[in-house]
Amino acid sequence: MTPRPRAVVVVTGSELVRGERTDLNGPFLARELLSHGFEPARIVIVGDGEEELADALREGLEAEVCVVSGGLGPTHDDRTIELLARAAGRELHLDPRLEEEIGGVSRRFAERMGRPYTDFESGVQKQATLPEGALSLGLAGTAPGVVLALDGRIAVALPGPPGELQRLWPRALETEPFRRMLERARPPERRVLRFYGASESAIAKALADAGGEAPGVEATICARDFEIHVDLVVDPGAEGGADELERAFLPPIERYLFSRDERPVEEVVLGLCRERRLTLATAESCTGGLVAARLTSVPGSSDVFVGGVVAYSNDVKRRELGVSEETLEAHGAVSEEAAAAMAEGARERLGVDVAVSVTGVAGPGGGTEAKPVGLVHLHAVGPDGARSVSFSVPSDRESIRRRAAIAALHLVRRLLAQSRDSRV
Repeated sequence: MTPRPRAVVVVTGSELVRGERTDLNGPFLARELLSHGFEPARIVIVGDGEEELADALREGLEAEVCVVSGGLGPTHDDRTIELLARAAGRELHLDPRLEEEIGGVSRRFAERMGRPYTDFESGVQKQATLPEGALSLGLAGTAPGVVLALDGRIAVALPGPPGELQRLWPRALETEPFRRMLERARPPERRVLRFYGASESAIAKALADAGGEAPGVEATICARDFEIHVDLVVDPGAEGGADELERAFLPPIERYLFSRDERPVEEVVLGLCRERRLTLATAESCTGGLVAARLTSVPGSSDVFVGGVVAYSNDVKRRELGVSEETLEAHGAVSEEAAAAMAEGARERLGVDVAVSVTGVAGPGGGTEAKPVGLVHLHAVGPDGARSVSFSVPSDRESIRRRAAIAALHLVRRLLAQSRDSRV
């Protein structure tokens, strides 16, 4: 197989290095590059310091494609264009048309803010100064994206805000230098197998027993959101090998497979409800609405999801969900009985076909010997019966809440699919 052209992503921003913000651009660009047939060799995150950024750019330009995000603004610590020009051995030149375009945006902003344009003039000139031979991708905000062709290689500089970067990225792909590079690339097929209820080691063993990676097929096993995802990157011409690997790999673990595409569990649940024309609601205590949030993150979920009740206090459990005082007194709010009553109450009070409930001890306080931090009870009820599950996973508060929300969605999925596997 012909190797894919290498790509390096350089993400700049001292706030990323300090941990104040999470990088969203690196993963987005890596996925995009791979989908277009490039091998994302590295994602490098560097601060705004001149020495570190200069080193990262020099190394990045050794790859066929180097994509840089951030550092295109008007301030003193926005150094990407200057250092990119230096690493490429290109002079910097003021682009009059770009200066006029950025100046127009800045003048309108100055007027709205009641400030003189002279406050912005030096920043406008800085942002309109490009390396010799660079192509402007236009503006997202006041920062222009840039494509620079370099003897069989290309560099792309894009703004740091993810929304702006994602608006300009398609324009970079349409430029003549990038189109020439795309002619050398061979986009692979990507298959995503999502498992729930099996350990990472069990999935790895099944893959090893099946013979491991086939020629032209790269397999990656990754634990994500308490699920195990197997990504198969299949080079053109290797589809048959990938099919054979799947046939050998899946039988011992197929009962844990819930998706063969990019759909997350909440989308799978909504699809199952749609197939049977069922409506859905939630009753949540320790998760505080996380289950409902994941469901409503899917566009079009309103045709299935009716609503939810965040019943954090016992009073709300009694008043809004009809959980009896006897149940709470005898078993407590964190119990199988309370979870069942919450789900039944949500189904009845909200008038839906299917309801799921979550109650637990998220911590860090509130745990006892009988009901430790990390204990969670779930219950799902629908037209064909009910399913419940309990688990205890000592962890931090956020992990417990996320684990509970994901487990609740998988419980609904199993109820609707009538899966025989009842493990969390």
